Amino acid sequence: MLEDLTQKLENAFKKLRGYGKLTEENIADSLKEIRRALLEADVNYKVVKDFIAAVQEKAVGEEVLRSVTPGQMIVKIVHDEMVRLLGISTMDIKTAGIPPTILMLCGLQGSGKTTFAGKLAKYLKKRGRKPMLVAADVYRPAAIEQLKVLGRSLDVPVYDEGVGDPVKIAFNAISAARQQFCDTIILDTAGRLHIDQEMMDELVRVKSRVRPHEILFVADGMTGQDAVNTASEFAGKLDFNGVVLTKMDGDARGGAALSIRAVTGKPIKFISIGEKMDELEQFHPDRIASRILGMGDVVTLVEKAQDGIDQAKAKKLEEKLKRAEFDLEDFLDQLQQIKKMGSLESLLKMIPGVGKQIKNAQVDERGLVRVEAIINSMTKEERLNPKILNGSRRKRIAMGSGTRVQDVNQLMSQFQQMKKMMKQMKGKSLKGFGGMPFGLA
Repeated sequence: MLEDLTQKLENAFKKLRGYGKLTEENIADSLKEIRRALLEADVNYKVVKDFIAAVQEKAVGEEVLRSVTPGQMIVKIVHDEMVRLLGISTMDIKTAGIPPTILMLCGLQGSGKTTFAGKLAKYLKKRGRKPMLVAADVYRPAAIEQLKVLGRSLDVPVYDEGVGDPVKIAFNAISAARQQFCDTIILDTAGRLHIDQEMMDELVRVKSRVRPHEILFVADGMTGQDAVNTASEFAGKLDFNGVVLTKMDGDARGGAALSIRAVTGKPIKFISIGEKMDELEQFHPDRIASRILGMGDVVTLVEKAQDGIDQAKAKKLEEKLKRAEFDLEDFLDQLQQIKKMGSLESLLKMIPGVGKQIKNAQVDERGLVRVEAIINSMTKEERLNPKILNGSRRKRIAMGSGTRVQDVNQLMSQFQQMKKMMKQMKGKSLKGFGGMPFGLA
């Protein structure tokens, strides 16, 4: 996410290495680099101007502690200002005292509203809520069908009346939600290719009729200042409560993320980081600032691990690790849990320092798929007792998994090294090790 901006900021910080104190002279060049990096990321000009002024005011004359370098000091100052720019605190979505909570989504066509509606439904469902999706976009037939498909895949009810009055559909959905004991309604409203008065009037009527507890503006994170300008228009007409940035896993320049709150005064509440239904994150300003500055995001990594881990299996695995008795069945289970957490590259970038090391390297996501295929090609006996894997068995496994015998040999070599390490750790504290997938503990 925002790798290009991260790289340019890192280059700016390098200019300060070797100095003992931050002065107007030795930070001037770095601030120019930071200004240029932000403008190239399509951040609003006024936002950049205020940001640089704030950093300069705090940085000039700042004494550098013996334990840090000027470069590290300026990173901290920039980080603190970026957190302030992004919103300081995490903002939750509102909930109604008496169900159902009504969440209304708005935005331009193509911003990803319908997909986000499905992601939000899954997000809420995992947190114990019972959402209902409402097809209020009656102008794009594919939107209604897409919402139905998402509902079936997520096992979430979808309310639709086909082509009709969006205001009536939204209002009727409230009664339907109560009848089905749904505590949250997600309204997927219509968008347009550009802002027009007819669309705005319709959204205002929907808002007036159903009185949503929360209105979320969904913006395409790849559109930079266009998203910010559109958000300003919607804020003036609808006075929405928060912003959702989609497509943040692409080559987004970051302008929308860094500008939209300062320009509209509305907090960012969610970011979409992939196409899968579980690739949605609550927006934490401090964590996003750390990612942009290449400092990793361990807290989110741990949260992803906790969400993807079966606690009963984790406890069982911890006991087996203590006895150094884990086998390829356990190994396969851990690989599958890693896959649930997201792409390997995105996970590695959350580890401080690792993101810089892999920025020019190609992370082979297919490696996990190959390993999984190899283990799945084994019999249960072979997984539980890998010692019986002779040459003929390995050849059969390679053919069955579409890999080479060398790949099978390499996997077994890595597995044996891991098992040897477990024996060396036998008897020592392994608290928490069973709760993290191999390679992330």
